[in-house]
Amino acid sequence: MPEKTIFELSSPGRKAWSLPELDVPAVDAGEYSRKDNTLPELSEVDVARHFNRLSVMNHHVDRGFYPLGSCTMKYNPKVNELTCRLAGFTGLHPLQPEDLTQGALQLMYELQEFLAEITGFDAVSLQPAAGAHGELAGIMMVRKYFEKRGEQRDIVLVPDSAHGTNPASVTLSGFKPVQIKSNEHGQVDPAELARECSAAGCVACLVVTNPNTLGIFETEAKAICDVMHQQGALVYLDGANLNACVGVHRPADAGFDVMHINLHKTFSTPHGGGGPGSGPVAVTRQLEPFLPVPVVRKRQRDGETKRPSATPLDPSIPRSLDPSFFLDFNRPDSIGRVAGFHGQFGVLVRAYTYIRMLGAEGLRDAAENAVLNANYVRTGLEGVYDLPYKGRTMHEVVFSGSNLRQYDLKTLDVAKRLLDFGLHAPTIYFPLIVPEALMIEPTETESLESLDQFVEAMKRIAREAATEPDLLRNAPLSTPVRRLDEARASRELDVADLNHSVPVVGKKQRDGETKRPSATPLDPSFS
Repeated sequence: MPEKTIFELSSPGRKAWSLPELDVPAVDAGEYSRKDNTLPELSEVDVARHFNRLSVMNHHVDRGFYPLGSCTMKYNPKVNELTCRLAGFTGLHPLQPEDLTQGALQLMYELQEFLAEITGFDAVSLQPAAGAHGELAGIMMVRKYFEKRGEQRDIVLVPDSAHGTNPASVTLSGFKPVQIKSNEHGQVDPAELARECSAAGCVACLVVTNPNTLGIFETEAKAICDVMHQQGALVYLDGANLNACVGVHRPADAGFDVMHINLHKTFSTPHGGGGPGSGPVAVTRQLEPFLPVPVVRKRQRDGETKRPSATPLDPSIPRSLDPSFFLDFNRPDSIGRVAGFHGQFGVLVRAYTYIRMLGAEGLRDAAENAVLNANYVRTGLEGVYDLPYKGRTMHEVVFSGSNLRQYDLKTLDVAKRLLDFGLHAPTIYFPLIVPEALMIEPTETESLESLDQFVEAMKRIAREAATEPDLLRNAPLSTPVRRLDEARASRELDVADLNHSVPVVGKKQRDGETKRPSATPLDPSFS
């Protein structure tokens, strides 16, 4: 039975609160009064039950496996939520004087240093509020860099396996994106890249993801950077997949000039549903002057500012509380602000907690387990679904559902059927260079049992495709809302309207009618 809306549950006169009688004269609230605003009227227990029922209808990482490729939907430790809710943090205002916000500024400064050490870059801004936002800030700094040098360059090269935000950020920054093809191994070929640079002309930058969206590490990363630097161009790293490399590979060591970091992916802070995210941008020394303003700095006793000589993850670093942290606005070459204040502070606290909790060794373990889990899934499903790019992958693996076309089925049908097993679907139809793509990222936080459950569900769906294809065409069968006409549902948001549902498809019976498959979606007798 569909859950009613809170307005449908409303009953006149009910309320979830009780206040004492006024001891001051009553005042007409005018347009803000209840009589002018139609609000639902419910008891407290009705409100609590309604939202609890809604919460269990949603799938989330606390409820079950969430292998959304390229999104890194890892479990979010609850200690992160405790620290970001400390009164000293939640009670802050971004316009408070610096001498009253030293704790927050120290946290931001140390997080900048942590991220600089992890990536190998010289400086970091925490201001961008999402990965794509950090990407945009990074490309804007590339543009400012060439403007400062008096060079007119307008081309940015983007691989065909790129995230969709890459060409978007390039265009918004005033550049022209030019696509380059991946080779047969799913990587950027340095020789082909050199030819593209010569053909394209005034190239400013290459935007590349490593590991790329196929889950493949760009083994020629250093050669790629060398090619671009020989052209006088820069190399931007889309850091969305940093989770596979933390503690193992530092991007700046390969020659990258600038990257963004998704704190809401790699460093376990919640994301989805529009946010909150955080996309700090890290740069080499030559791009540091162009960072968004302000940057958190630390005063030294001699009045100078410098990076600490000890490594930021060294537990011997003293945690001084003297008022030495400040916001540096004196940056004449900065691209300016890219956010209203100083970044998504609650997300920054969560990421800081995660890094401090795991330390250097724990962060490396997390990356290695992410790679191990992805390859376990790859090995379990290889031969069941098509695998266009063979061999070991990093944190995610991309299969293809092309072998299901013989049953007149699509990848979308597999994704919908997975919902009947209590599992979220992987990313589908991306990257675009893989037909009927199934992009699976299990992350490091999943147990062996969770991985086995997912692999077995995927195998069972493959068997159903051959023997009972209608199960897939009609899926999901056990969710609160059935399969939707997604184009219509995106415009008409009342998904409870049964008219949105795609008609049930079934085998024709002898009398010419159709019926739903007889097997229940989770019937254990079905094999």
